[in-house]
Amino acid sequence: MIPGFSSRRRYSDLSEKEVLALAISSEEDDARIYASYADMLGDNFPASAAIFREMAEEENEHRRKLIDTFENRFGDTIPLIRREHVAGFYARNPVWLVENLGIDRIREEAARMERDAHDFYTRAAQTSTDPATRKLLGDLAAAEVAHKNHAETLERELLTEDARESENTESHRQFVLTWVQPGLAGLMDGSVSTLAPIFATAFATQDTWTTFLVGLAASLGAGISMGFTEAASDDGVISGRGSPWKRGFASGIMTTIGGLGHALPYLITDFWTATLIAFAVVFVELWAIAWIQNKYMETPFFRAALQVVVGGALVLAVGVLIGSG
Repeated sequence: MIPGFSSRRRYSDLSEKEVLALAISSEEDDARIYASYADMLGDNFPASAAIFREMAEEENEHRRKLIDTFENRFGDTIPLIRREHVAGFYARNPVWLVENLGIDRIREEAARMERDAHDFYTRAAQTSTDPATRKLLGDLAAAEVAHKNHAETLERELLTEDARESENTESHRQFVLTWVQPGLAGLMDGSVSTLAPIFATAFATQDTWTTFLVGLAASLGAGISMGFTEAASDDGVISGRGSPWKRGFASGIMTTIGGLGHALPYLITDFWTATLIAFAVVFVELWAIAWIQNKYMETPFFRAALQVVVGGALVLAVGVLIGSG
């Protein structure tokens, strides 16, 4: 039998003792997840953190009730059985994965957790033969619905309009600092800094394949350099700019994209066709940078366009002049 499959049980094969043990471990996990969300959000999103602390305490109360029922029926030795031990049982996303997706995604994940728990307790109650256990599981299924309703009530009480606006502002700020700003810096660097070597090579050799190879090397090299520079320059603790690896990833990828945009046309074998397309791509890249600056950095569009277009035009002219010399 294949290892890894033989160790997983079907839910329908679990005894009531094991179902209760599974419910206990699931409540423990959910309480820890909610507590982790509260700790994670405490500094920047205090109102949402307070909601998750309340939810963690409710999960702990569910766990205590389940343990009392288990001890009354089966004694004080609770078998170790967890979600991952049961084939097809609902899973939880890792906290670090949800954290990376922002406050709204965390709220959505919490709502999904409540739905999963409700479905589990409803199913468990239907298969239980002990009246007291069946009643408890049914009560817990209803409690999960009440829990969701309570969370919505807490949101209305704690997430006032001012608090929600403040949290949304902070979420947007974090998004800009962690993803947009380093990504924009990378796109600007990749789009502008590679203009000179690519077009110098193009006009010096009029060989599209050589030009493409130079552009590819310049884009990848710049992307790797910018990514590591961004990640190593600031750990985000003092500046509050977020994870260095997220920023490094955003900067490195966008730098590479910025350079490849006007390198890829040189896969076309006709020199002037490739060059005219590359010029058009450069124009689009520079105006895209100006648009991003205007939308996310609140830079007036025409000022951003002037800065980017003039700077890009100067670098482009340098590359053409050197290559034609």
